[in-house]
Amino acid sequence: MIEAKPESVLLRDFTTMRVGGPAQMTYADDAESLVNTVAAADNAGTPVLLVGGGSNLVISDAGWAGTAISIGLRGIAAEERDDETVLVDVAAGEPWDDFVAHCVDNGWSGIEGLSGIPGLTGATPIQNVGAYGAETADVLTNVDVWDRQQFDVAVLTAQSCGFAYRTSVFKGSDRYVVLGVQFALTRSPLSAPIRYAELARTLGVEVGERAPLQAVREAVLSLRSGKGMVLDADDHDTWSAGSFFTNPIVEAGRVPAGAPGWPAGDLVKTSAAWLIEHAGFAKGFGNERASLSTKHTLALTNRGGAAAGDILELARTIRDGVRREFGIELRPEPLLIGCAL
Repeated sequence: MIEAKPESVLLRDFTTMRVGGPAQMTYADDAESLVNTVAAADNAGTPVLLVGGGSNLVISDAGWAGTAISIGLRGIAAEERDDETVLVDVAAGEPWDDFVAHCVDNGWSGIEGLSGIPGLTGATPIQNVGAYGAETADVLTNVDVWDRQQFDVAVLTAQSCGFAYRTSVFKGSDRYVVLGVQFALTRSPLSAPIRYAELARTLGVEVGERAPLQAVREAVLSLRSGKGMVLDADDHDTWSAGSFFTNPIVEAGRVPAGAPGWPAGDLVKTSAAWLIEHAGFAKGFGNERASLSTKHTLALTNRGGAAAGDILELARTIRDGVRREFGIELRPEPLLIGCAL
């Protein structure tokens, strides 16, 4: 194996928010080079930044002084376990939406509701990626990782991943480097049961019913596009990290009157978008550098010339306004690298 040489880059070119300062980037196109690069940095005491699709990163204008690694691992391998179940092993660097399309084309049901989400497959377990009533934990079985503490390759089962709403054992920890993910999907021309009311209405079915895979994928892509959540280089509403704040989970008595709520164990999950709008922040709120999307109040967007500082200033304004109005603390969904709210 030829050792990869780092290249001087601007990290803004590697994120969908399009902010981030300089770094030395090493490109890892297979598991061996990824593990070796991480291990060498760890042995040298150098901090590591793993960069996938960049759709869940807000990186400081100062950039990254350690080792930055672009994850390029590719490969999809499927094994038919029985007449109904297909186990699919996916390398961490496979673009997520390409993989979803591949599954739909092959009649593998289970992740069609996660269509249109940017980023790489290896990122999906980290925050238990979800949308339209589906989430990664529904179908994930194992995660192949490099364990930086044990200095060894390991396999984590779904049960040991600690999945909860938009979180897992991977989030907020640098112990594991995801190398690949295994999913158990169903051989069927029909989707998993539709759990999200807006998607069910779009498809003309009842919540809990199924629909053709391709129809579900197209409906999800259409809904996401209407909210500026499908990447488009010409549309600044998509120059974002997706939903910037997670939907807060609070005691039932703290949900404001009129706000939507969904059971979350003994608590209630409410809508961050609703809180933002009703705290006085309309679509497009901000300035010519950074603003809320003109299509969806949950996305903070780069209008073309924003720095990370502009995005963070806007995020603080919105977070503080919601706290003043409702006493609820909004928490960021993307990873903040070298910066904080």
